[in-house]
Amino acid sequence: MPKLTVESVGEFEVEPEKRLVLALTDEAGVDQLHACGGNARCTTCRVEFVSGEPTMITEAEQNLLKARGLDGVRLSCQILCNHDMTVRIISRLAGSGRVDAGKRPDAAIHPQPVEWRNK
Repeated sequence: MPKLTVESVGEFEVEPEKRLVLALTDEAGVDQLHACGGNARCTTCRVEFVSGEPTMITEAEQNLLKARGLDGVRLSCQILCNHDMTVRIISRLAGSGRVDAGKRPDAAIHPQPVEWRNK
């Protein structure tokens, strides 16, 4: 099982192919934002990779990060936990002013169809 290390939180075993956003909330208990429900529309679920950044990226994530001019971050809603990784949480409900983190994302990555590209 892949190991997810969340900086300043701990280490967690994660079911293979689980979405990172769900692993952060379920296994790590982090109040990770996901305002659009995990559909690669808002960038509130962004994280920084300390190690183990995936080499593949969905077309939706790549396009949104480029459109927003974001560099050095990834969208946890568009990443599958299929290997060991260490992340830094940078987008939490606490201190955001939002009333909730967002609708729980589905188990499958959206939007469909998912198209993977090399990063």
